[in-house]
Amino acid sequence: MGVNGDFFVIAGPCVIESEAVCFEIAEFLVRLQESTGVKCIFKASFDKANRTSIDSFRGPGLEKGLQILADIRDKTGLPILTDVHEANQAAAIGEVVDAMQIPAFLCRQTDLLVACGKTNKPVNIKKGQFVSPEEMKNCVNKVRSTGNKQILLCERGTFFGYNRLVNDMTSIPAMKQLDCPVVFDVTHSTQRPGGLGNASGGVPELAATLAQSAVAAGANALFMEIHPDPPKALCDAACMLPLNQVGSLVKTCNRIFDIINAL
Repeated sequence: MGVNGDFFVIAGPCVIESEAVCFEIAEFLVRLQESTGVKCIFKASFDKANRTSIDSFRGPGLEKGLQILADIRDKTGLPILTDVHEANQAAAIGEVVDAMQIPAFLCRQTDLLVACGKTNKPVNIKKGQFVSPEEMKNCVNKVRSTGNKQILLCERGTFFGYNRLVNDMTSIPAMKQLDCPVVFDVTHSTQRPGGLGNASGGVPELAATLAQSAVAAGANALFMEIHPDPPKALCDAACMLPLNQVGSLVKTCNRIFDIINAL
């Protein structure tokens, strides 16, 4: 897995809310893939262990969640990516999904990175909001210590005071120097962590500007959380993108990607 591959998209709901919602989004991604030629990977979490509040919805759990993800993969043909929060989950998850994701808050957890690396599945490591792009070499080396070279790095914003994230687009070429493709997390980059007191806020109207800037800066792919009715989403409702905004954004970013890589 090098840094010069084709443009692709990782997208889906933040968390598995229901099988019906997941399939609606997955079927949308199949149509998007067919209409744009951009490869799509379905993302949803079976558990969100890092929600702001104890009362926040977390998902169906490992067993039921993996069953739903396996059904989506079998029925749509889409590759599947999901979060891993604990090292002891990695082996079971690796039997079902095509790629694993390390949440930003856990990007330095050695046992978790090594366990995911040992599955020999691609590992998407989200850059912690508190970590410099150069420090991500340590995260990369933990996965590479297992012999697994299939590593992606994900830019998702950096803390700038309380309840505020900023994006340093120079982090994208900096992380590509680690010989890893870089994914830009569109929707979490618009997030206002904990901004609603018991949940995170967001400014999703900034999504297109940030996504286009990131691809122009050299991002290989986009990550985005999408939903048929964002206000009703059970997780990250404040920064989700509605399905009807996704197609045009992907097409625009794909054109930018082609221009940048033709230079």
